[in-house]
Amino acid sequence: MTGPAARQPVILTAGDPSGIGPEIAVKARLRLQGHTPIIWLGDPRHLPPGTAFAEVTQLSEAADVPGDILPVLAHRFAAPARPGLPDPLNAAGVVAVIERAVALVQAGEASALCTAPIHKKALKDGAGFAFPGHTEFLAHLAGVDRVVMMLACEGLRVVPVTIHIPLADVPASLTPALLEETIRVTHAGLIRDFGLAAPRLLVAGLNPHAGEGGAMGHEEASVIAPVIARLCAEGMAIRGPASADTMFHAAARAGYDAAICMYHDQALIPIKTIDFAGGVNLTLGLPFVRTSPDHGTAYDIAGQGLADPSSLIAALMMAAQMGAARGGRHGHD
Repeated sequence: MTGPAARQPVILTAGDPSGIGPEIAVKARLRLQGHTPIIWLGDPRHLPPGTAFAEVTQLSEAADVPGDILPVLAHRFAAPARPGLPDPLNAAGVVAVIERAVALVQAGEASALCTAPIHKKALKDGAGFAFPGHTEFLAHLAGVDRVVMMLACEGLRVVPVTIHIPLADVPASLTPALLEETIRVTHAGLIRDFGLAAPRLLVAGLNPHAGEGGAMGHEEASVIAPVIARLCAEGMAIRGPASADTMFHAAARAGYDAAICMYHDQALIPIKTIDFAGGVNLTLGLPFVRTSPDHGTAYDIAGQGLADPSSLIAALMMAAQMGAARGGRHGHD
């Protein structure tokens, strides 16, 4: 990256201070050595003992901090953090950090947002958090009605149309409107955030063998195929419905830029099989770039120095690349 936009850091939220977020932030900074400029937003008391950090007051100061030191924009929480033991007193601080980070990136002071893991139950218990997760809260803060969750790693991008609902509820939830909107947001995101002039999309069927001509289900013919035909007629490079069990081997993956999947596991099993440690969760459709590591708070290993920062490193690097692709126009898209 070059020019003023390259000097803007990716802002990394603290996430749940009792999880692995603080320790993987430090590990990621040491691995990246400043090549991807970041600034951590959280309470310095929650960083691992002995962490070398530099407290700054402006995000622009992050670029001047040596690569082996973590730039910190301090946000004081109500209580210290105990690894593996979430404190309800800190729940409001976790939420406030996300709100502050969104305000900063929308103001153009950061190139992108990367969020460390939160624990939804801990936030609900401690702060009355009313959202299913990060994604819905970020959409609320941005004033956006529809966003899309994408999981990405080297060589594969997947988008689940339905996400955190029971499998039994998927057929009724899979409407033509939802499918079309998901595809359109994905297509636009691939152009804007990944620099793909003409994204190639492959759409999975819902049923085994993509319904096998109606012998194993009707959703392919009644819901999926008409949407694909309509978008194809508009000039979109889109194919399907395809049998999901043939979509994810290496030769198949070379034929598309993103796979549109009908439900959570259809999308997440292949990407976690291909790159369990390095997958990135990102949100398309926001007026700013947002990525996140594809794992949770990992309370069971928090504070033990065992946490793998690979997914966070990938998320930070992808956030910086996507921010550069948008050209520093955050908050104005």
